[in-house]
Amino acid sequence: MKQRELTTTLLGYVGAVTGSTIRVFQSPSVASSPANIGGENHLTGQVGSFVRIPQGHHNLYGIVCEVDASTTPAALLNEHERGEIWVSVQLVGEMAGDHFERGISRFPCINDEVHLVTEEDLAKIYGDRTSGQICVGKLAHAENIKVSVDLDKLVTRHCAVLGSTGSGKSTTVTSLLRSIAESTIGQDFPSSRILLIDIHGEYGNALKSVSSVFRVNPRQGEHPLHIPFWALDPIDLLPFLLGKVDDKPLTQILDHILDLKNDRVSGVPIKGTDSVSITTSSPIPYSLKRLWFELLEPEIKTWYDVASTSPAIIDPGDINTLKPPKYKPQGAASTSPFVNTLGVLGVKKQLDQMRSRLLDKQYDFLLHPGPWEPDQNGNAEKDLPELLEAWMGHSKPITILDLSGIPSPVLVRLIGAILKIIYEALFWSRDKPEGGIQRPLLVVMEEAHRYLSNDHDGSARTMVQRIVKEGRKFGIGAMIVSQRPSEVDETILSQCGTFITLRLSNIADRAKIQATLPDNLAGIIDSLSVLRTGEAIITGEAARLPIRCRITPPPEDQRPDSEDPKVSKNWKKPRREENYEDVAAAWRSQDPSWSD
Repeated sequence: MKQRELTTTLLGYVGAVTGSTIRVFQSPSVASSPANIGGENHLTGQVGSFVRIPQGHHNLYGIVCEVDASTTPAALLNEHERGEIWVSVQLVGEMAGDHFERGISRFPCINDEVHLVTEEDLAKIYGDRTSGQICVGKLAHAENIKVSVDLDKLVTRHCAVLGSTGSGKSTTVTSLLRSIAESTIGQDFPSSRILLIDIHGEYGNALKSVSSVFRVNPRQGEHPLHIPFWALDPIDLLPFLLGKVDDKPLTQILDHILDLKNDRVSGVPIKGTDSVSITTSSPIPYSLKRLWFELLEPEIKTWYDVASTSPAIIDPGDINTLKPPKYKPQGAASTSPFVNTLGVLGVKKQLDQMRSRLLDKQYDFLLHPGPWEPDQNGNAEKDLPELLEAWMGHSKPITILDLSGIPSPVLVRLIGAILKIIYEALFWSRDKPEGGIQRPLLVVMEEAHRYLSNDHDGSARTMVQRIVKEGRKFGIGAMIVSQRPSEVDETILSQCGTFITLRLSNIADRAKIQATLPDNLAGIIDSLSVLRTGEAIITGEAARLPIRCRITPPPEDQRPDSEDPKVSKNWKKPRREENYEDVAAAWRSQDPSWSD
């Protein structure tokens, strides 16, 4: 079809004004095909396109959210049957001179002209990259116009990156983080801090030049991941170690942990602690082996006499090797030895499970955290300051905590523990240079629906709710990344001020996003199912206007390990000799890149 050569950008005239929504009668001279103005193609009244309404020295800007369907005013339905076209427009901002601002200070009048928005207009809105803006891509219908988002609002008001599998979600996250990190290298944001919780191990290679990567089984150039158990709240740790414990014995076990922490502080003082302020949740090192041993002994001890003065011990056991003590078995009826009745909690079975956990190598990163593992007296080579410095004080802008090697039974609890460590540290240090106010932190949570759904009542969901509600006051921002927004907790998603939404095929997921936007922008959300891969609709506080954007992809060698396998290409390759011993070794090592 030959494109129309136009000398005017006129689209039509205002026919009705209802609050921030206006209805525009499209001029009969404007057809539906693309218009060519000054050698450039322009969309004419399509959903998602922009319009300009001159108001003297001001220009109002709006976005087309519906065409024809229910847009025609009821009083004109008969005339509509004669072929008239009406367009519904949501007003979103205005420009006085060269300064664009969200919101409007005035409303248009009936019969005011409505014009197409040219690339020159869009360049004024999107082309101004101030010091607080980062470039994320280009306009979908004007790819020579770069799109920037407000970094301050992206972080402090929280954001969500949402999209179905294969829509380009991981690549979008990589591109966003690189936009910040590479600005860091260029000295735009030299003090930026980003913590990425990577469940599938997708981002280590993609961001290795700008990040420090921590893994359970580190590869070359990576660091071992250690999460000291004593930095976790015992309320979260004990169910994993012991299983189900009744309230009464659980309270006494918590009291025992408090005693161990007090013993540690009384032996070697720790800055910021005293016997009055210490609680069971205070991040103070203590020995799990000693806890197990001292809880087990009353459960199995026997005595030679009723007065309990002479234990019937055979082998004292060993705390360090988790060898339990051995006592002579109970005598028949009233004969010696006698069963112990002092300090018995009735948790022998649970303590057997705790010993199994402590001996299980796959939990060493947590229960035997290298230099952070305390001895019997609670003394460790490294303490909390070294942990926080390792995660947040290194020279790279991004920290990746790769949890791909973490066993499923502990994964959700562990994410909650990590978030609590980070939040508490930045919350209590908010007046210090290292705190979140003077050096804010963005926490990126991949696969968020796995641990932030309504079905999970653990510490992860609780901590993220706290971050999105209170974090902005203390310099902690959240980026929620998910392929199933309908499964993410509503409180968390409702606190996100910016949405970067890629293709969503599921109706329930699209409805969840639509609920966060004004009703009259529903037409834009309806287009989510037909977005191209790597294309997103950006709405919210960090975007100057709701916009359809092509996210700039990172180079091929800097993309996340989430690409679909090339089935036809790989199946065409000739068969080669295979070694399933290496397959079994990679499985046992929990490391996909394992080699001799």
